[in-house]
Amino acid sequence: MVDAHQTFVIVGGGLAGAKAAETLRAEGFTGRVILIGDERDHPYERPPLSKGFLTGSQERDSVFVHEPAWYAQADIELHLGLPAVHLDRAAKAVTLGDGTRVHYDRLLLATGAEPRRLDIPGTDLAGVHHLRRLAHAERLKGVLTTLGRDNGQLVIAGAGWIGLEVAAAARGYGAEVTIVEPEPTPLHPVLGPELGALFADLHGEHGVRFHFGGRLTEITGQDGMVLAALTDDGEEHPAHSVLAAIGAAPRTALAEAAGLEVVDRAAGGGIAVDTSLRTSDPDIFAAGDVAAAPLGFLEGTPVRAALPQSARLRVEHWANALNGGPAAARAMLGQDVAYDRVPYFFSDQYDVGLEYSGYAPPGSYDQVLVRGDVGKRQFIAFWLNDGRLLAGMNVNVWDVTESIQRLIRGGDQLDTVALADPSVPLTSLLP
Repeated sequence: MVDAHQTFVIVGGGLAGAKAAETLRAEGFTGRVILIGDERDHPYERPPLSKGFLTGSQERDSVFVHEPAWYAQADIELHLGLPAVHLDRAAKAVTLGDGTRVHYDRLLLATGAEPRRLDIPGTDLAGVHHLRRLAHAERLKGVLTTLGRDNGQLVIAGAGWIGLEVAAAARGYGAEVTIVEPEPTPLHPVLGPELGALFADLHGEHGVRFHFGGRLTEITGQDGMVLAALTDDGEEHPAHSVLAAIGAAPRTALAEAAGLEVVDRAAGGGIAVDTSLRTSDPDIFAAGDVAAAPLGFLEGTPVRAALPQSARLRVEHWANALNGGPAAARAMLGQDVAYDRVPYFFSDQYDVGLEYSGYAPPGSYDQVLVRGDVGKRQFIAFWLNDGRLLAGMNVNVWDVTESIQRLIRGGDQLDTVALADPSVPLTSLLP
């Protein structure tokens, strides 16, 4: 039972935390709600940092989840610019960086993730960047503007989603771009070789150079400035700036130190939660990038039965924060919650927009089927196992996400001929 005298604390000032606070009030909770964030900015959405805000098509104010005044109006107590440094589960208290001790009755950990760092010489140079926070994006936007004006060189380590989106933004400013990627294609672990080559071609047409099969070994510079990036095959790439886009790691230190169950980093890491986003402590919940949840969206399907019962998935995308924060808030209020959203993300690069739904890690699928015209970059790709849909990606094809997700949830063997035929409505294949 929840009463007006209880205090709910949210650690994490991102989208998941902000939407959880909003949901607590929308659901009628009248107790104290305290939101703790280690950035000085109010909670904001991260997709624009590598998309609209970085390219200049979105203003800074458009990235914030709520107007700053909303928090006071909703009686949300903010502690911004202060990290949570200690969690005392026995005393049910969180200690902040300035020594402030905050009591909670229920706690939500929405601590997110942090960019992985390059472990090579030269990363302390001023021209080496990461992209995770609004301050990072503001700095990088200025760098891209300067590189474009001066015909400067940007080297990007990593051809994942962030690396590719920044490459597209950089080319929009006129900067020269080289991407160093150890895999044979962009997005190789996500899309496989079948479709990774599509993005190599797309960026190649826009002047991006790729160096596949290599890793950065050193960043050289002079007087604190970047001059070049070296790869393990002995090549030297001229560079005025370097972006490390080699993934993100869940911020689990607070949870680990408090003895909460966490997932091994080799298995994706994160704070282990159940289907209601509750951790191993019944009064502590987790949501967003840091939460590793059961594969509820596959429950009851043959695909789920083939996976280990203990399998969990951590999703680092906007939709998971948008929906996971409210789900956790309702669970904190004692509502019956089963968080089983199909993983979803989107990307925009040049004139290509796409949406991806599902989960198809390497080795999980035996067929990649395409409906439409890959050459025109207007198609849907499907990843299947024994005729059952694991994931779908629609590229410049819209209003099909709901159908794709329903086909994934159904877990049925599909007519692959019909699935590949653009003249057959996806809705006709639904169970």
